[in-house]
Amino acid sequence: MADDAKPTRSGSGDILALAFGTTVATWAVGYVCRLPPPVVPSWVLLVLMLIALLAGGFAAGRYTNRGANGGVRVCMLASLLNLMILGSLLTGDRPNQFVPPALWWVPGSIVVAAVLGAIGGALGKKHPHHGSGEINWHVRFAGVLAVATLLLLIIGGLVTGAEAGLAVADWPNSFGYNMFLYPFSRMTGGVYYEHAHRLFGSLVGLTTLVLTVFLQRTEERRWLRRFAWVALLVVIVQGVLGGLRVTGRFTLSTSAQDTAPNIVLAMVHGTLGQVFFGMVVALAVFSSTSWRAPRTPTHRPSAGTDRTLNTVLVFLLIVQLVFGTVLRHVTGGLHLHISMAVLVILVAVNSGVRAWGLYTSQPLLQRLGRTLMLLVGVQVALGIAAYIAAETTADVQPRPRIDVLVTTVHQATGAIVLACAVMLMLWSYRLLTSQPAQGLTAPAAAEQA
Repeated sequence: MADDAKPTRSGSGDILALAFGTTVATWAVGYVCRLPPPVVPSWVLLVLMLIALLAGGFAAGRYTNRGANGGVRVCMLASLLNLMILGSLLTGDRPNQFVPPALWWVPGSIVVAAVLGAIGGALGKKHPHHGSGEINWHVRFAGVLAVATLLLLIIGGLVTGAEAGLAVADWPNSFGYNMFLYPFSRMTGGVYYEHAHRLFGSLVGLTTLVLTVFLQRTEERRWLRRFAWVALLVVIVQGVLGGLRVTGRFTLSTSAQDTAPNIVLAMVHGTLGQVFFGMVVALAVFSSTSWRAPRTPTHRPSAGTDRTLNTVLVFLLIVQLVFGTVLRHVTGGLHLHISMAVLVILVAVNSGVRAWGLYTSQPLLQRLGRTLMLLVGVQVALGIAAYIAAETTADVQPRPRIDVLVTTVHQATGAIVLACAVMLMLWSYRLLTSQPAQGLTAPAAAEQA
């Protein structure tokens, strides 16, 4: 059997996917609840985060055959990952100085997570999942990374919208503190936006690293393993660009006089983040069971046109994201951004209508076509709202929260449009052919599509 046709091994993918998914959910809850000015009481936040851990244990019991043991493993791993933010509660007034409670907070948090995992796993086992077929944990793990990356893009958009990109003057430290040990009490205003962005970026980077290593051990398709390495390289470069955007060079100095913030790197950083998101979505598509399943591509003479059109759409969206990034960072290029938007809309609607109307034998393409058109409509409305908000509050400082919210949602929706376009492009290559079918329906042949 050819290398690319061997079955995929699941290994410990269920534990990894659920643990990282639980961590992402926990961090998302914490981030939203502590957005400046924080209005959610600390005890409510603690309860919500414990519920997220309990839900992770429940999912382990419901969707795996590991029961309470699986819940314990998922929640203990999630608690270890949560140490990346727990450290902010354990430092003193001096950089990297631990307070005495750290000696029992760390093991205590792991014990509490294990107990919640055991309870959740036991409850989940009593309500097992009865879906058809075995769960593909590879695509679930990639999906977790995609969700985490989208959240990171939203958090990054809030940093730009709140003009907090330089709130922390040094990198990789934060005001002389280790990034993971910066006191929570000092995370206020713009510092909160910027520092939380760094922490979430670290989580996305770690998730990408673990997923890449996991795929090297379990994925038989050589080209997909290499693609995962490329994605890891991109996220590493993205992290370095984010830091150099602040300092301009490699330095541990905490003085603003020793740094030279670089706006060009800020724009490259913003664009590359969107590209990385598209790569993660592609990784999830390639990992899906549907991609590997034997399928007979739909023959249509215009299939080549549709493939090309969908590829052009992805390219235009990336160019449009570049223009949008320039607009957000230097408040210039509005007319160019709007002009490109018109072109993108025309191509996107054309791609969506063709996918929806021409390929009735491929429901997946039809759904992607409809979704693309819906998203484009929403994005146009958000673009108009962002323009109105920007024009009416141009001279207001600090920027109104509604302005920041609208522009950030507009940016996030653009990322989702890109994700949908990437999926439509990939599946059009997988499911369409302009050549008459010649019995090429095996998984190995499908991989050539």
